[in-house]
Amino acid sequence: MRFSNRADAGRRLADVLASESLHDPLVLGLPRGGVPVAAEVASRLGAPLDVIVVRKIGFPGQPELAAGAVGEGGVVVWNREALDAHGYGPEDFAAQVERERGEVARRAAEFRRDQPPRPIDGLTAIVVDDGLATGATARAACAVVRAHGAAKVVLAVPVAPAGWESRFSTAADRCVCVYAPTRFSAVGQFYDDFDQTSNAEVVRLLSER
Repeated sequence: MRFSNRADAGRRLADVLASESLHDPLVLGLPRGGVPVAAEVASRLGAPLDVIVVRKIGFPGQPELAAGAVGEGGVVVWNREALDAHGYGPEDFAAQVERERGEVARRAAEFRRDQPPRPIDGLTAIVVDDGLATGATARAACAVVRAHGAAKVVLAVPVAPAGWESRFSTAADRCVCVYAPTRFSAVGQFYDDFDQTSNAEVVRLLSER
């Protein structure tokens, strides 16, 4: 299976999500590539659209291994299991947390043009990306929306490696995917057009929310 572009992927993902029982959904796209996918999902479900801005807190020398994550509103979530395994505590990352808080605020303001984020508390948060490889950012996003009070967290992507759901069973209440091939090397291999999504495109899509 291949997707023409992110809009095509979003429409196919929306077809799958439309069959789900989703109470009070809020669609949250991961910037930048997840937002065009999320826009199609939100349109089909008749749900509001927003962006979920998160920054991973990486271990020294292992940036893909998340010690935690920073989200909007000053939310910080920690990967306690990873911290214990590596002998670190949250205080060891204080400087990095402050840097990432600033970057979260800067990016959120740029994408939303200083509009406030949509409330998440009590809603079904559908976290959408254009695909999963390591999934570290998506996992962090799920933790952040849960910390913001989401009643249910759904992680939804067009494509991910076979068996991916088991890796995210503790991060999300429900994992939804259009295509999960056994042979998977990169998300872009399943798209005809996988050009980078611009900041301007994210701003445009969010302005139409």
